Parts: sequence; C-alpha cells; structure tokens
Amino acid sequence: MRILPPVAIGARRLLPSRWDVLAAVLVLGLIVLFADASRQAMVPLSTLKTHPVALTPWLLPDYALRTTLRMLVAMAFSLLFTFSYATWAAKSERAGTMLVPILDILQSVPILSFISITSVFLMSLAPGEVLGAEFAATFGIFTSQAWNMAFSFYQSLRTVPPELEEAGRVFGLSAWARFWRIEVPFGMPSLVWNMMMSMSGSWFFVVASEAITVGKSTIVLPGIGSYIAIAIRNQDLAAIGWAILTMAIVILIYDQLLFRPLVAWADRFRFDQEQMEETPQSWVLTVLRRSELIDTLAAPFRQALRWSYGLTAPASLAHARKPDPRLSLLVNLLWYGALAGLIGFAFWRALSFLAGSITWHEVLSAAGLGLVTMLRVFVLIAVASAIWTPVGIYVGLRPTLARTVQPIAQFLAAFPANLLYPVAVFAIVRWHLNADIWTSPLMVLGTQWYILFNVIAGASVVPRDMRDVSASFQVKGWLWWRRVALPAVFPFYVTGAITASGGSWNVAFAAELVSWGDHVVRAHGLGAYLADAYSAGDYHKLILGTVVMSIFVALINRVFWRPLYWYAERKFRLT
Repeated sequence: MRILPPVAIGARRLLPSRWDVLAAVLVLGLIVLFADASRQAMVPLSTLKTHPVALTPWLLPDYALRTTLRMLVAMAFSLLFTFSYATWAAKSERAGTMLVPILDILQSVPILSFISITSVFLMSLAPGEVLGAEFAATFGIFTSQAWNMAFSFYQSLRTVPPELEEAGRVFGLSAWARFWRIEVPFGMPSLVWNMMMSMSGSWFFVVASEAITVGKSTIVLPGIGSYIAIAIRNQDLAAIGWAILTMAIVILIYDQLLFRPLVAWADRFRFDQEQMEETPQSWVLTVLRRSELIDTLAAPFRQALRWSYGLTAPASLAHARKPDPRLSLLVNLLWYGALAGLIGFAFWRALSFLAGSITWHEVLSAAGLGLVTMLRVFVLIAVASAIWTPVGIYVGLRPTLARTVQPIAQFLAAFPANLLYPVAVFAIVRWHLNADIWTSPLMVLGTQWYILFNVIAGASVVPRDMRDVSASFQVKGWLWWRRVALPAVFPFYVTGAITASGGSWNVAFAAELVSWGDHVVRAHGLGAYLADAYSAGDYHKLILGTVVMSIFVALINRVFWRPLYWYAERKFRLT
C-alpha cells in the first residue's frame, strides 16, 4: 500500500476548514437576506394595497424577517449616532450643556410626534416606492434605540479611569487612537447590554412604526408590528399567540447570532486585573475567530483603522499650550449666548405656531395633565428600582446565571406591553376599577428593563479584586450592599433609571389610553391627551403636548437626575 506524504501546513491553509464553511454560510445568508429586503423595498407603494397584511400564520416568517432587518438597520444607525453624539457630549463641556438636555428631551418625545413630523419628508426621499415608507419606519425604530445607547456610552466615557487615559498619552496615542483602543473598549460591556435592551425595547414601537399615517391615508408595511396591530383591532387571540411565538423564535435566533457573541467578545475588555473563573462562550464567536475567511475579509478594515491612528499626531504633554483664560471666557459667553438664542427662537416658533389656536386654559390643562403623568412616572420608577436593582446585581455577579437569564430577559423586554393592554381593559371594565390607578403599571412594563439591563452590565464589570477584598474582610449582609454592591453599580443604575424614566414618558400615549375592540379605557394624563390629539389629527394640540412633556422632562432631569448623575460620576468612579 502506498503511503502518501503528509500535507504541508501551507497546503492545508489553502483548503477551507469547517470554520470557513460555517462562516461562509453566515456571511452569504446575511447577504441574501439584505438583497431580498432591498428588492422588496424597490416596488411601488401600490403593491401594499394589493397585498395587504393578512393574519395568516405562514406569512409570519416573512413578516418577522422584514421587521428584524428594519431593527438591525436602525441599530447600525444608532451605533453611529452613539459614537458621534455621546462622544461629543462627553468630550466637550460646552457641547454637553446643550447635547445632554436635548438627549433628555428626545428620549421622552413620543414616537407618534417623531413619525408625524418626519414621515412626509422621509417618504419624499423615494416618492411612490416602498423604500420611502421603509425610511420612515426605520427612523421610528431608530428613535426607540438610539437614546438609551447614547446615554450608556456617555456614562462610560465620563467614568473612564484616569490612569487609562494617562497610559494612552504616555504611549503616544493620538485622541483618535485613544478613543478606539481605550475608551470604546472600556464602554463596550455596558454598551452591549444596552444594545440588547434597545433591540428588545424597539419591539414595542414597531407597532406604531409599521403603520405610517400621512394626511388622511395610512400605509401599513408588512411586519410583526403591523400584524399585531391588526390582530388587536380584530380581537384575534390566535393571531396574537402566533405573533408571540414568532417573536420568541426571532429573539432566540438573534441572541445566538448577534448578542451572545458580542457579550463573549466584550468580556475581554473588562477593567479587571484578574481573569474570571467562568468566561462567556459563544459558538458563533468561535467560528468567527477560527475562520480564515473572516480574517481575510476583515483585514482591510483592521489595516485602515491602524493606519488612521497615525493621521493625527498626539499632543506632547510637555509642550501642550495652556488656554488663555480671557479667550476661554469670551468663547463661553458666545457659546452660551448662542445657545440661549437658539432656545428662545425654538420657543418663539412654537408659540407662534400655537398662537390663535390654543388658549391659555388649554395650556394650563396640558400642564396639569403633565403633573399627573409625572407623579405616575416617579412612583413606577421607584417601585421598579426596588425590585430590579437587587435582581440585576445578583445576576450580573454570576456569569453562568447571566448566560441563562440573557435570552429570557431579552424576550421579556421585547414582549410588546400593548399585548397585555387587552387584559387590563377587560379587568378594568369587568370589575369597574379606577383607570387612573390600574393603567399606571402599563407605563413601566416595557421600560423597567432599562434598569435591570444596566444594573446587570454594572455588576458584570465589578473588578474581581473588589469582591475578593470584601470576602476577605467578611463584609456581608446590608453592609455589603451599602459599601460594595450598590456603590459599584450606582452609575449604571442612574443611567438605566434616566432612560427608564424617559421611556415611561414616551409610552404614556399608549398606556393612558388603551383599547380592546370597542372598549376604550382612558386615564387622566398627558399621554392620553397626546393620543387623542394624534387620533383627531389636531397638530396644534399634538405640538402643545409634546412641548409640555419636553419641558417637564428637561426640568426633572436638570433638577433631579443630572445632580444624581454627577454625584455618581464623581464619587463612584472606578480608579
């Protein structure tokens, strides 16, 4: 028998490995999905009327695919927004004075207001085609993802340990290189968990995003959101059950293909001097790391990024010029003067639009309804904090448990709270309950998860040596919670509480006015006021309610949340 000589290592590399085959399947599948979605987006709008959304279970895979692709595209733009907007706000004190309050307001503005204002413009970018409606729907989903991610990354940039920044300067890294090699890796663990929350939270808003009202006509895009909206309107419980099952399968798939690999990859950026005993694992990440195909495809991007590090020379610490105090004062005066002028101009435009159509009695009524909604939000956030903060700490400190809880928490966060509204309507009508009280929990059903996800992210990056020291000194019970656990996650909790508070204001339009078939339950509040204005097409009241809500959120964040945020940043920063 002839014995063949062994194959050389160089020759073996010419043959595709099983990792290359799996990677090729993933890459080609992603290309095919996006190509098919692009083809469907280029058809005329009239096809949506000839092929309306039907409550047929075997159409759900196609609807789920289209909704998921919209969410992924919105996620990509949310990342771009996060890396630019949050970085500018964190790096520039002057810019932060304007950008952070704007972000506070944006996260509280109801998605109905965004869609009403932007849908006509976005659809005009591709007139007569489904692509224009896709732009509008994707932007609506973007508004449900970007603000939370931006707050998370802003918090991470503001709490980067000074020794890391100093080490970057000592090694001669430019500001651009420090951003990608120090600041982004430091904020990545928290950002990944908030990406999961944003992706899950956007399931609630796809119901509104996939049904776009332009004038007196409504454009319904195929997707799970429009499927759920039609099922609720038709009181079809079987269709709702099929939609929930499809959502669970979709969440499991993108958890395996996207978020579990990201969690395992981001674990390498933990700010810890000791290796974890149990590190997160992902079969997709293993495929990507061992595939030479992926290495070949990613090589140009890595080289371009490394090349960009040398474009901006780092400023020498020894020859750094000190800013002129008089010039800084002049720039500050000009900046804050321009900011005050911009705010004044915005209010003048809003008042000129509302003048003649809105009376002072209407303004006072909207303000009173805003106070009612504010009271609901404060109570609900306090209750959610008391429940989910200890749970998040317990889960975040146990990586094995976190891997089990991760898909479950994603499903619970993604579960559209409006599917539970019919139950609330039935209970309120059946037992004649007070709508002002019993509709309140509906506001926090979807937003409470912001607290849980941020606390898990904070607990998962607690340095091992901190835990070892507390164990060595036998710090237990309430003393451990007060001195170790709560201070360690406090900055992350504040970020989650801010986004949960803003999100609760956002969903008030749906939670304070709920319906199931012909039964409608209305609670007193600014959310119901906005929902009525949107249904009636009264843009004056819609603008008034949005302005009142923005003022409330800006004042609350400035008086309460921002001081708490700055306290957490100064006192509980990792050093």
